[in-house]
Amino acid sequence: MVADSSRTRVKRGLGPGRVIGPSNPRPWQTLGAGLITGAADDDPSGIATYAQAGTQFGFGLGWTLLLTYPLMVAIQAICARIGRTTGLGIAGNLRKHYPSWILQAIVALLFAANVLNLGADLGAMAQSLRLLAPVPVWVGVLLFGSISAAGPILLKHTRYVAVLKWLTLSLFAYFGTLATVKIPWGDLIRGLVWPHVSIGRGFWLMVVAILGTTISPYLFFWQAGQEVEDTKAEPLRQPLLKQPKQAGPALARIRVDTLVGMAFSNLVALAILITSAATLHAQGVVHIETAAEAAAALRPVAGSSAFVLFALGIVGTGLLSVPVLAGSAAYALGEARRWPVGLSRAWGQAKAFYASIAFATLLGALANALQISPIKYRSPSWSW
Repeated sequence: MVADSSRTRVKRGLGPGRVIGPSNPRPWQTLGAGLITGAADDDPSGIATYAQAGTQFGFGLGWTLLLTYPLMVAIQAICARIGRTTGLGIAGNLRKHYPSWILQAIVALLFAANVLNLGADLGAMAQSLRLLAPVPVWVGVLLFGSISAAGPILLKHTRYVAVLKWLTLSLFAYFGTLATVKIPWGDLIRGLVWPHVSIGRGFWLMVVAILGTTISPYLFFWQAGQEVEDTKAEPLRQPLLKQPKQAGPALARIRVDTLVGMAFSNLVALAILITSAATLHAQGVVHIETAAEAAAALRPVAGSSAFVLFALGIVGTGLLSVPVLAGSAAYALGEARRWPVGLSRAWGQAKAFYASIAFATLLGALANALQISPIKYRSPSWSW
């Protein structure tokens, strides 16, 4: 326990951005919802997108990840401020200010998109595990789906947030992968500061894919929801509409958290793009479908170390992003339906909310088994 010199004591380490006294909080405690959100943006589907960009276009699309950074910071900071200010998530605010049909349409689209993304992520995790050990894909999907659904249901909110924060460190695997390859610095710098633009359809489809991957709706709902959770978990905090005097430190924390989280997200994405460009593209590989395929293709080109780090990174970031996808869908659905929502609630207090997390994860696993791709339909190709 750390004493507040004025009047109260606050437990140490009970979630992101927790106040531990009258002075500024420690850096690791300042980082929370923004860091987790940024890391969850680099989910296995996102990894596949960045690897595809590097494989097909080399360093030519590196500039897109510099362009998207301020856009990500702006939209995620707005979402976080909405949650912290109103004490409601995105769907809760939509319910108050917009017609019901708009809210229901948005929630339905979000839920469907999240389920398809869940399926792709679970499949990529299972395929990556199979590259490392002789485990059938269906076993990997079942294993990772069960872990991802059980975590938020069984663990206390503060403990679970701590687990998610530590899982963000799994993304450092991609910096480790990058360190194993030889980088042509001149080509990289040109790709970052001198935009390569093509009139080809494939080029612009990839630009749109990168924009859609870095700026994803599920992140909006998640970060806003986590700000609401943190406000409820801290007795001294109130929504800023009720306690505007708390705005200064609250908004400063959100700013730092979001700046760091989105920077981390884009640096990881850039590391994946550079790795693919410097290895696969340089060796004439021009087409990959999934993150697991990218990992497998790295082995003969960049060596076993790069392969293992890349594959482990897919599993680690999937364990982070799958619960975020399911959780954001549950937040949106629960607020739209006026259910009690929140990971800080016990199971008995929010049964429908937690059931939505489990149901979304189950549907994602089924979508994966049926090979329903969020990008395009492919005929089943697994070996069960």
